[in-house]
Amino acid sequence: MPIVAVEYTYSEATAAARDEVRPDHRAWLSGLVDSGVVLTTGPFADGSGALILVAADDVAAARSLFTNDPFARAGLVEAARFTEWVPVMGQFSDR
Repeated sequence: MPIVAVEYTYSEATAAARDEVRPDHRAWLSGLVDSGVVLTTGPFADGSGALILVAADDVAAARSLFTNDPFARAGLVEAARFTEWVPVMGQFSDR
């Protein structure tokens, strides 16, 4: 199954609201990790966004799935980029 890199960009203006919604966001992601859909996830160290690797049929399926993210539903994602990623070495290359 293809891997889609989901790159979120955050605005400093929504930092406080993201703190409030973060438990729901992480619970939602945790369920996707448990089901094998989300392979790994985490914020950028500078707080500007996050990277999430997703097993999905294609970019459109990943984009549709992420409309359910509590951060997205609350309007806390400034921009989201969805790109099919093709790993050639390392942990994800044998998928």
